[in-house]
Amino acid sequence: MPTTQQRTFQDQKALVTGATSGLGRAIAFQLARDGFEVIVHGRDAARGAETVDAIIAEGGRARFVAADLSNPADLRRLVEDIGDIDILVNNAGFSVFGATADLDLDTFDALFASNVRAPFFLVAAFAPRMVARGKGSIINVSSMAGQIGLAGGAAYGATKGALSSLTRAWAAEFSPGVRVNAIAPGPVYTDGAAPERTAGLGSTTLLKRAANVEEIAEVVGFLASPHASYITGAIIAADGGRTAI
Repeated sequence: MPTTQQRTFQDQKALVTGATSGLGRAIAFQLARDGFEVIVHGRDAARGAETVDAIIAEGGRARFVAADLSNPADLRRLVEDIGDIDILVNNAGFSVFGATADLDLDTFDALFASNVRAPFFLVAAFAPRMVARGKGSIINVSSMAGQIGLAGGAAYGATKGALSSLTRAWAAEFSPGVRVNAIAPGPVYTDGAAPERTAGLGSTTLLKRAANVEEIAEVVGFLASPHASYITGAIIAADGGRTAI
């Protein structure tokens, strides 16, 4: 990353939720390399400390905050602890795949609490502050599952479809000072995903493969940067062309 861009971001802070593993961790590393001070969010303090140490070892700046974002009191505490931020990446969440008839009520509610409610109230807390300062960028991690039908993915896809809809509404609400976009990845190899399922979904894309986390993180880095200064309200497909066919 050019030194000039690192200087541009040296006074800016980015919060990445769910950043202690998988895609969130890769996004945290990408933004740290770009020069942001990264606030690494997660629930596991040991993994959080390891992620922060690894970022610092690369010459980046980071600190860890622990919170269960599905707990409203914990979410409020996180907001108070962090203060103002310049970049918010709503990455935390989880997926459940299975027959609709087999999904229990508690799991359904947990999916929406994690994947929809938490991002909603983080944006409600941070976006008005960004507007007051006249700048900010919010990037939501949606999914191709929010746009196409996947057998067994009804509830999960609904949460990601909701997040894409929220992205467009927030772009309208918080413009012109704050840009709000989403990235909608296709299948990505992460520690939490079954490799065979990821590979199978990857074979259905135009590129005939799944992505690695760094490929997705680089797009998030672009959306967070001034290079994306005229992009807001967009749902960027990073799915190997899967939603084009």
